[in-house]
Amino acid sequence: MSTNGYPSPTPSGAPLDEWHGALVEALAPEETRPRYRYWLHALLLLLTLVTTTVVGAGLARSFAENRSFDFDADILGYVRAWHDPSYLLNGLPFSLTLLAILMSHEMGHYIAARYYGVDVTLPFFLPAPTLIGTLGAFIRIRSHIPSKRALFDIGIAGPLAGFAVLVFPLAAGLSLSKVVPGISAHGDLIFGTPLILRLFEWIQFPGAATADIYLHPAVRAAWVGLLATALNLLPIGQLDGGHILYAFLGERTRWLSLIFIGILIPMGFIFAYSWLVWAVLLFLFARRHPPLFDPRPIGRARTWLAIAALIILILSFTASPVRTTGL
Repeated sequence: MSTNGYPSPTPSGAPLDEWHGALVEALAPEETRPRYRYWLHALLLLLTLVTTTVVGAGLARSFAENRSFDFDADILGYVRAWHDPSYLLNGLPFSLTLLAILMSHEMGHYIAARYYGVDVTLPFFLPAPTLIGTLGAFIRIRSHIPSKRALFDIGIAGPLAGFAVLVFPLAAGLSLSKVVPGISAHGDLIFGTPLILRLFEWIQFPGAATADIYLHPAVRAAWVGLLATALNLLPIGQLDGGHILYAFLGERTRWLSLIFIGILIPMGFIFAYSWLVWAVLLFLFARRHPPLFDPRPIGRARTWLAIAALIILILSFTASPVRTTGL
């Protein structure tokens, strides 16, 4: 999933010299700041391309054979790729689509941060032999954010950019998808269907049941992008949605974050246990915000953008992203 490494805020009422130290650090000459490790960004991106392409090759093979994707079996794709690198070519539609969505999301944050003069790293991608071949990507913000408007713009730029990029592969991939009666019942996992995906399915396959639609790997990549977008737009703590809400409501957002985290707990028992994991992680690590002392109103244009972000959240969200067929 996509996360943002905002620096830990200084508590309200901190001594003036602490604030001065933070300001000096933020405004330090470029040569005194941590340098970019371009080799590390490139290496992580390359490794993530490999791991996501292996998963994509397994998805493509399953799609061509009209069988459900078996992660335990298709993880052997790493062995196949070692002996026959051409095996990976069929995985590129999935991996390139997914990396384009994740890159767009993180570069949206990056460009907005640079616009406001905020010191920020390039995206770090996280390769992993998971169901999607990655743990997502993140940027690290290394200086304080100057205003509520800057916080809002940096927070919302990622989801808007990522969502804009995923819409085309979602539509194009559905045109390559097919109806295979009962395909969902043959797999170990059932993937939830966000509202926008269901709308596109209804247009492409009118009258077909969701369980009978076999999604092309490019659509699977767009589905991951929708999940990442929805998670990041949750109005909690240091998630993008939390930053958007904080720009409007300030310190009141801390209490609202607790309420929304509390909502995730019953969702974990009703829909998917993964919500319990998210509730714990968000409670422990993502409730703080960078300190902002900015009395200026956020503005009408940003209010409309916040409404657009809420609509995107509704279109992208699914209460049960992944569940086993035994549930």
